Amino acid sequence: MTTARQRRLIAMTVCASLGGCAHYAALPLPTAAPLVTTPAALDRAPAGGALRVEQVVDLALANNPELKAARLRSSVATAQTRQAGLFANPSLGGAFLPLLSGAGSVPAWNVGLTQDIKTIITYRSRRRAALDGQRQVAADLVWQEWQVAGQARQIASDLILTARSRASYVATYALLADRNAKLERALAVRTVTLVTVAPDRVALQAARTALDALDQTRLALLHQLDALLGLLPGVAVPLVSSVDLPPFDPAAIRADLATLPTRRPDLIALRLGYAAADEQVRAAIVAQFPDLILGGSIASDSSKVINAGPSAQIGLPIFDRNQGNIAIARATRAQLNADYAARLAAATGTVGALLREYEQLAAQLDIARRDLPAAERAAARAQSAFGASNIDERGYVDLVSNRFAKEQEIMTLERALIDRRIAVQTLVGAGLPTVDLPPVPGAGQ
Repeated sequence: MTTARQRRLIAMTVCASLGGCAHYAALPLPTAAPLVTTPAALDRAPAGGALRVEQVVDLALANNPELKAARLRSSVATAQTRQAGLFANPSLGGAFLPLLSGAGSVPAWNVGLTQDIKTIITYRSRRRAALDGQRQVAADLVWQEWQVAGQARQIASDLILTARSRASYVATYALLADRNAKLERALAVRTVTLVTVAPDRVALQAARTALDALDQTRLALLHQLDALLGLLPGVAVPLVSSVDLPPFDPAAIRADLATLPTRRPDLIALRLGYAAADEQVRAAIVAQFPDLILGGSIASDSSKVINAGPSAQIGLPIFDRNQGNIAIARATRAQLNADYAARLAAATGTVGALLREYEQLAAQLDIARRDLPAAERAAARAQSAFGASNIDERGYVDLVSNRFAKEQEIMTLERALIDRRIAVQTLVGAGLPTVDLPPVPGAGQ
C-alpha cells in the first residue's frame, strides 16, 4: 500500500511539473498566397460601392500583409521583455559517492545550492533596455502604419485624378485623329503635300503616346493599390470622383516643426533605441566587475562526518574585464546618437522643402487656372467660326487643342500639388495614428 501511494504521489508531482511547461505545436506555412478578391470594407461603403480616400486608408491599415507581419513582431519584443524580467535560476548540485575501499563505513554525499550574483546586479539595466526595445518596436510599427497610410492616400488620389483627366486626353486624341484622317485623304488625292501633313502626324502620335502613358500609369497604380490592400492583381477598387484629405495648413505645420520629434514615430523609435543602448552601456560597465557566485552546501564523508556552510566563487579579472563589450556598447550608443541627429535634420529639412514646393506649385496652378477661361473662350469662338466657315480647320484644331493642353496642364499641377500635400501630411502624421509614449524615453525607470 505504501509503495502504491508513493507511486501515485510521484505521478502527481510529474504531472504538475509538466503542466507548467510549454508544449510544441506545429505552425505550418501557407501553401497559397493569402490574397483575397473582395475588400471587406466595400460592405461599409456608401451606395454604389465607391470608397473615399480615407476609407482606402482604413482598408490598407487593416489588410496590408506587411503590416500584419509587423504586428506579430511586437509579440516577439513583448516576449523578449518578459525574458529580460526573469532572474537567472539558482544551481543545485550534488553527488553520491559509494564506498569502494578504505576505512569508511558508509557512502559519502554532498549537496550544494548556488546563485550567480552578477545577473541580479545587472537586472535593472537589462530590464530597462528590454522595455525600451519593446517600445521601440511599437513606435516602428506606428511609423510603418504612417507609410502604408501615406501610400494608400497617394495611390487612391492619383487614381482619382488620373480617371478625371483621361477624358481630356481622349478628346485631344479624337480631335487630332479626325484632323489627320482628313489630311490623309487629301494627301491621297494630292490636294495637300506631305510637308503639310507631317506636323499633324507628329501631333497625333504625341497625343496617342500621352494617352497610352496615362493608361499605363493607371494600370500600374491599380496593381499597386491591390498589393497594398492584400488583393489579387486585377481586382478593381471603386473610388469616388473627388479627393478627400485631412485639413492642410502650411503655416501651422511650420509652427509645429519644433515638436515633431515628440510626435513622429520614427524619431521616437530612434530615441527609444538610444535609451536601450544607453542601458546596455550601464549593464556592460557593471558586468566588468568579477563574477560572483554565492551559495551553501552540506556534505557527509564515508565516516559519517557531516559539514555544512556557505560557499563563494569569484572570477579573477586577469584577461577579460569586459572591456570589449563596453567598447561595443559605447560605439553602438554613439552610432544611434548620430543616426537620430541625421534623421531629425532630414525630417525637418524634408518637410520644409516640400512646403516650399507646395507653395510654388500652388502659385503655378493659380496662374494656369486664371488662363483657362481665355483658352476656353477662344476654343468656343473657334468652334462657332469653324461652323460658319470663318476659320480654317488648322486654326480651329490649334485653338481647341490649346484648351485641352491647358486643362491637362492644370490636372498635372493639381496632381503634383496633392502629391506634395500627402507627402507632408504623411511626414507630420495628419490624421494618422499616434504613439502614446513618454516624452523622454528611459528617464526615471
